[in-house]
Amino acid sequence: MGWSVRILRLVVAVVAGSLFVTAVGVAIAPRVWGLMNAHDETPVSLPTFTGIAQRSTLFDRDGRQVGAFQVENSQPITLDQVPDDVVAAVLAVEDANFFGHKGVNLRALVRAGLSNFESGSSRQGASTITQQVVKNEYLGGLERDGRYKALQARYAVLLERTVSKRDILERYLNTVFLGNNAYGLRAAVEIYFGADVGELTVEQATFLAGMIQAPSSYDPIRHPERSRQRFAVALRRVAAEGLMTQERAAELATTWPLPEVLQSVPQRSITRTYFSETVKDYLLNKSDILGATYPERFNALFRGGLRIYTTLDTTMQSAAEAAVRNELPANKAGFQGALLSLDTASGGVRAMVGGPGFQPGRDEVNMTLRRRQTGSSIKIFVLAAALQAGVEATDLIDGTLPCTLPNPGNEDEPFEIEQGVSRPLGSLEEMTWYSINCAYSRLAQIVGLNRVVDTTYRMSQSMFLSRDSFKIQPYASFATGANEMSPLDMASGAQTIANGGVHMQPYFVDRIEGPLGVVYEHNDPGQAVFSKEVADKAVGILKGVLTKGTARRSALDDERPAAGKTGTQDDNTNAWFVGMTPQLTTAVWVGDPRAYTPMVNVPEFAAKKVPRVQGGTFPAAIWKSFTDRALAGEPSLDWEPAPPISRSSVRLYLPGVDCVAQVVSGTLPRRTVGKVAPAETTTTVTVVPAASTESTVASTTIPPDTTAPVSGRPVVSVVDAGTTILPSNTNPFSPVPSVDPNNALVFDCAKVLPGWVQTTIAGG
Repeated sequence: MGWSVRILRLVVAVVAGSLFVTAVGVAIAPRVWGLMNAHDETPVSLPTFTGIAQRSTLFDRDGRQVGAFQVENSQPITLDQVPDDVVAAVLAVEDANFFGHKGVNLRALVRAGLSNFESGSSRQGASTITQQVVKNEYLGGLERDGRYKALQARYAVLLERTVSKRDILERYLNTVFLGNNAYGLRAAVEIYFGADVGELTVEQATFLAGMIQAPSSYDPIRHPERSRQRFAVALRRVAAEGLMTQERAAELATTWPLPEVLQSVPQRSITRTYFSETVKDYLLNKSDILGATYPERFNALFRGGLRIYTTLDTTMQSAAEAAVRNELPANKAGFQGALLSLDTASGGVRAMVGGPGFQPGRDEVNMTLRRRQTGSSIKIFVLAAALQAGVEATDLIDGTLPCTLPNPGNEDEPFEIEQGVSRPLGSLEEMTWYSINCAYSRLAQIVGLNRVVDTTYRMSQSMFLSRDSFKIQPYASFATGANEMSPLDMASGAQTIANGGVHMQPYFVDRIEGPLGVVYEHNDPGQAVFSKEVADKAVGILKGVLTKGTARRSALDDERPAAGKTGTQDDNTNAWFVGMTPQLTTAVWVGDPRAYTPMVNVPEFAAKKVPRVQGGTFPAAIWKSFTDRALAGEPSLDWEPAPPISRSSVRLYLPGVDCVAQVVSGTLPRRTVGKVAPAETTTTVTVVPAASTESTVASTTIPPDTTAPVSGRPVVSVVDAGTTILPSNTNPFSPVPSVDPNNALVFDCAKVLPGWVQTTIAGG
């Protein structure tokens, strides 16, 4: 009996307490209402709504979306874009009397207060949609105490006196948090259902409305059981408002499939790629287009709703990805390919393959922007500098192996080349076609290493490469690839040749539009690095690489005109091809992104009959595959032919290494391409066949020259050969050391004059 009495007394006390609290609530409600409406007594004005954070969208050159930038996934819409039954479902779950109250639902407020009093918690907030908008807009950061609740109610009343119900509801639907970084209805529809708001069903709307109370707790992916329980509650509220039958609601509560994975709308993709990440880095760190400070640029890019129109060509990008994927065999060693293609005329980046695929947090290294040693592909800069200094394609230079050349800055350790392809005295164009290291290393010093470096900067300048950002060294080994360059650097330099000597800096963004109009528009008049005549001469020489030189197997389909240069670094650690057409200039690299690993006897490559990876193998094949597909259907354009050479060929020589003897009487033997200077005895030399790769050579025995005069030996006098170009001389037009091969003999200073000539006696 004692326990029964105690229970009865407890029940009576609870009922009495509840009646008391109810009476107090009813008594004070008019006073609370008066306080909420007392804006004449205490003037308070609410600021207008700020702009809603909007994702910025990335488009290709044809207006197709290729990416997006966002922090909060927020995609504003107007209320008119939301179906009426969807709006009704949200109101049924969250605020059924939204259009009836004036910001605060007093009955619900009192009911929630009693419930919280009895339970000793604050589980029921009784917030109207207006109060939720107030909380998000004006009360961020405030402590959730009694004053907070009073301000929330007060501001809700004030807001409804100045802003229409439709505007408040629209703001709510655009800002309410629905989990998984989705802010607003449109973003939530996208990530949970992969659809747009206009396609939303009542069932889906009910599900989303149910999540609003506690998005993390009711997340269908992490907490499916709780999510389904909350969905059942939301369905009952929707049914109570007549939007569906009770039977239908009960059925859906157990059978309706919850979202299991996050979705996306294909046309609004936010997939991160090598290209989109490069654009992001450019806008945040390499320009002030979006603001003077980093926070300004960050907010503009990730919350400013920008429309960024880029240079990317989606069709060409697909062709580039397919070319790398199809031409370079997958391999366990981890060798990869990278491709960067520029519009020849403008410098716009049309395609970028930075590796096998961008993987956030795992593989984000973009190899089109990473510098690696270039092998012989760097020779395009030496060639351009030589032509600008007055050298012609038919001028003669020695490419015989081995060769020993000075090493500026370290004279005690001369630069020696003992391996590779050897070719005796021949024309510059031949030395280019067959990528002769001794000839080009000699040429770089004949032209002047500092002048070659200066030319390289002028040809390749970009936001990534300048004298301030990266040091290109005047190494004796410059022409063999000792400096590191990126595919973007190499394409940038080659573009200058392909574009008639006018350099256009590589760029990614054509135009940016903001909510108030155009924010930025690209405008680059370009910079003339050398004359069109020099560029046409370089193109004419480099065409031979694809018709008879180291890349002859990769000529384009239908005889489309093209030019290019292969490159293979020591031990086959990096392989390159830089190719040009009047429309596209492209650099391809193949190697190990983690280290300088020899690409020799790789099983997957050997199976394709490529035991040693060189520039003329996979890189050239990738370039051909890409260019053929990228330019399919485009006109077959050609450059203007180089102007005829107006002078006789001269013999280029390097003072200090090559000595000069002037003919006093008699005639020097006639020299022909493919032969060495006459000697007294039979000589074995290395000759490159017409169809060879960079390392394919053949040895042949050439007898002594039989064109020497029979009646007597020519008489020569050793003369001062002069000096090399001073390091301080970067004048691109300064002439190079050369002599008339018919009237002067060039010989190795370390050796005596050949026996078939006789010398005059000094002063005699």
